[in-house]
Amino acid sequence: MKKIITVGVLAVLLHGVTLGQTAKKPNILFIAVDDLKPIIGAYGNTFIKTPNLDRLASRGTTFLNNYCQQAVCGPTRASIITGMRPDYTKIWDLKTQLRAVSPDIVTMPQYLITQGYSTQGIGKVFDPRNVDANTDKLSWSVPYYKTDKKYYVPGLGEPAEGRYQDPAIKLAVEKIINDALASGKTKAQANDEAGIKIKPATESLDVPDNAYNDGANILQAKDILGQLSKSDQPFFFAVGIAKPHLPFVAPKKYWDLYKREDIVVAPFQDKITNSIGVAYHNAGELRAYTDIPADIAATPQKDFGLTLSIEKQKELIHGYYAAISYTDALVGKLLDALDSLDLSKNTIVVLWGDHGWHLGDHNLWCKHSNFEDATHAPLFISAPGIKSNKTKSFSEHVDVFPTLCDLAGIPIPAQLQGKSLKPLMKNATASVKEYSMSQYPRSNIDEESDRLGYADANVMGYSIREKQFRYTIWMRNSFRSTMPFNKASVIGDELYDYKADPLEKHNVVKDKKYELTAKRLKAEMLRYFESQVKK
Repeated sequence: MKKIITVGVLAVLLHGVTLGQTAKKPNILFIAVDDLKPIIGAYGNTFIKTPNLDRLASRGTTFLNNYCQQAVCGPTRASIITGMRPDYTKIWDLKTQLRAVSPDIVTMPQYLITQGYSTQGIGKVFDPRNVDANTDKLSWSVPYYKTDKKYYVPGLGEPAEGRYQDPAIKLAVEKIINDALASGKTKAQANDEAGIKIKPATESLDVPDNAYNDGANILQAKDILGQLSKSDQPFFFAVGIAKPHLPFVAPKKYWDLYKREDIVVAPFQDKITNSIGVAYHNAGELRAYTDIPADIAATPQKDFGLTLSIEKQKELIHGYYAAISYTDALVGKLLDALDSLDLSKNTIVVLWGDHGWHLGDHNLWCKHSNFEDATHAPLFISAPGIKSNKTKSFSEHVDVFPTLCDLAGIPIPAQLQGKSLKPLMKNATASVKEYSMSQYPRSNIDEESDRLGYADANVMGYSIREKQFRYTIWMRNSFRSTMPFNKASVIGDELYDYKADPLEKHNVVKDKKYELTAKRLKAEMLRYFESQVKK
């Protein structure tokens, strides 16, 4: 395995870089969006209102076939920010500290510091559970920004639990916290108790955008951009937007863009023909919201996934769409700031969603799978001097780090596992890779072990997505791609033909008609495993 060059060595090697040289480099605005699936205008959706994301698309390249490395926040964010896959970062969950398991890893902003950049950030970029209290201190030349209370709506104050502005909810949360404190619990314990007892999945109130954290952060980000515009030093500014992540909370004006009666639920909510149990999950993230158990109790449950009433499905989908349009408006404010500050002409803008989201398809909600709706993720990159286009060529989150280096005219670190997408930005019909690779683990919690019927549920599924097909193989015994392949660890595999079956209704891996395709893609998967072992 190649030894990563540490930031200290890089700093010594690049000590001679002068401010005059760095001033010629382009700025980078790095926008992270949580749980945004590519159902927006630039990707062909005509129902959801996303004029500002479409505006960004008109300035740069839309990567129509972009996929994440693992469909959950922490691991996929670790991959995009380090340019390394989950089996290298060793981040497969929402609790492992990146620096604890990969102490020598170099993040994108950390590397850019050595290239003369100022690196700053606000909002959710890393998943905070996977980094230190300073949001990975080594990555930032300026301490990571916390939301300044002055940016919230005067009189409303901060949202309860960081989520809700409903006055009744705020009063109830305050009571729970005060009672918990009076009983001797710590502040953290009191907050946790409130978050368990009061946690609705949606909220629609007639309030300004900055009633919520994202809106306040964007106002602060605009002021930070104003400060950065006055410096000759190039900047990397990361801005994280938490919506449309649950709960689906957005100002009422964004809910009003859609009529509940026009909301269409997922057309396929049944079990896949020849399906593999480990491919599904029980949507535990959504089950934790306090209005969901009553709907579950009143709705006959299938033996997989999470079955919700049509009314609740429409409410959640409506909320998700509203949260997307809210996010879109916030992106518009950032683009307006770039224009008004005369930064657009020398700023690379990259916007990415960390993964997709299930909205009832396969009777699933949330992410946490290797299916298309979880792994397909939006990616936009605009760069000075490059015309806008849309490309169907495959890309992955690990490609963003080398792409930004290439666009900025700085060396691409040799250890990165992705490829520069600049050729696709120059020529939409070009290709830098034939497929994308995603993965998803299944834990060994008792509930899941019982449901799947085997004791050892330390399982990882690896999924190749190419032009027409997706092939997924599920491995037990804590297998990782960096280990020699052992066929005895195979639980089963899946094959989907998106030309014949775009909704993934049929696993055709054992179908005689697809025998050669299944054999070819399994061989490709084994070659991928072999390439990872050699690193």
